[in-house]
Amino acid sequence: MFHEIYLSSVNISILAERYMAKTKTTFFCQNCGAQFAKWQGQCTSCKEWNTIAEEVIQKAEKASWKSLEASSKRVPKPQKVVEISSASEARLDTKNNELNRVLGGGLVPGSLTLLGGEPGIGKSTLMLQIALQLPYKTLYVSGEESAQQIKMRADRIHPNSETCYVLTETKTQNIFRSIEEMQPDIVVIDSIQTLHTDYIESSAGSISQIRETTTELIKFAKETATPVILIGHITKDGNIAGPKILEHMVDTVLQFEGDRNHIYRILRANKNRFGSTNELGIYEMQGSGLREVANPSEILISKNEEELSGTAISATLEGMRPLMIEIQALVSTAVYGTPQRSATGYNAKRLNMILAVLEKRAGFKLGAKDVFLNITGGITVDDPAIDLAVVAAVLSSNIDIAIDKRMCFAAEVGLAGEVRPVPRVEQRILEAEKLGFTSIIISKYCKLSKQNHGIDILKVAKVHDMVHHLFG
Repeated sequence: MFHEIYLSSVNISILAERYMAKTKTTFFCQNCGAQFAKWQGQCTSCKEWNTIAEEVIQKAEKASWKSLEASSKRVPKPQKVVEISSASEARLDTKNNELNRVLGGGLVPGSLTLLGGEPGIGKSTLMLQIALQLPYKTLYVSGEESAQQIKMRADRIHPNSETCYVLTETKTQNIFRSIEEMQPDIVVIDSIQTLHTDYIESSAGSISQIRETTTELIKFAKETATPVILIGHITKDGNIAGPKILEHMVDTVLQFEGDRNHIYRILRANKNRFGSTNELGIYEMQGSGLREVANPSEILISKNEEELSGTAISATLEGMRPLMIEIQALVSTAVYGTPQRSATGYNAKRLNMILAVLEKRAGFKLGAKDVFLNITGGITVDDPAIDLAVVAAVLSSNIDIAIDKRMCFAAEVGLAGEVRPVPRVEQRILEAEKLGFTSIIISKYCKLSKQNHGIDILKVAKVHDMVHHLFG
């Protein structure tokens, strides 16, 4: 009798252990990261269909990134705002002026930076180039390429680096073990979608794995004041792959963009807790890596000897950086009856508005003509200060009269045909003067603190005033 009772208790304990060790699963939306208790066809958060997939999760006790670290026992105490030190921490210079400008002066100790971009755009090349040129001890962790592949690229970029270390590993526990031994100053992860941790049983790249590995890296960065740079994949829609919470967790989100058929790349900051999000970095892709473009105005303006109709130069701003860009327009008679309106690098709806203003306020009949607009260099500009240059380019192509290539424009056009002032116009004037332009057309209502410039400043109040000045 006692033996049977003992066997029954053993069986019950075995069943209990099996029940407690049962693998638990949940459902995540692969598009936005929303969690659901069961599968359903449409995600109620992002409204996408067939994006919900089952993933294995494990409710285990999570250790610190450093298993022997007892830092989790420290309990922070509340502080008064006036007692908190406001001294800014010294940033780490990346030895790359374009990246420093976008980051706001360099890498902040303990920060997490996420770099996203299309496949083949040059993300890994940029980060490897930064790691090779840094004077600090840098650990480049690659989960996508072998050490030999990285060495081949490094030989083209900067073959004699003594401070860059390469680790090919995808398991976070092994990465942290190498970090404890090496004590690097900066860590680069290529890419976050390839990492996996023992605390989650789902495959690498899943929602739960990305979230958990990023959490471990954040804890490591904050506890050791070590900057971490993450390279991330993007979806077909251009968004960073993984849960949207990933962009909320990191401190800085950088976007590396450009056309793979062109040699120029643009680095933008979509989010930056330590600086402005309006800054812009421009690179030129070469065989030896990415070259910084110190004066982007020179690459955005065509070097044509002869004057061509349909082109106008605009003085625009990207963040704190003034740029001189070339606007190209082509106006032709509509062949198929319905006129076409096409814009590359410019808002098509704003182009339609400007064409309506020209027809209503300036008397130009463009309703039966095709209009094509292009901003050279493959960049996209949202600055309304290029409106006047768009008007000039369209009218120049329409009447086939070239505009003096030493003239530029900086003003916004309103629905009433008025030429409106734009901010920081003096900075635009100084950039035009520095690049050798002889005249600039701005709004009549701009207030200039300095009256004596080395460039002719023409002020107009209406669109037809500019038309009269340009074409008589």
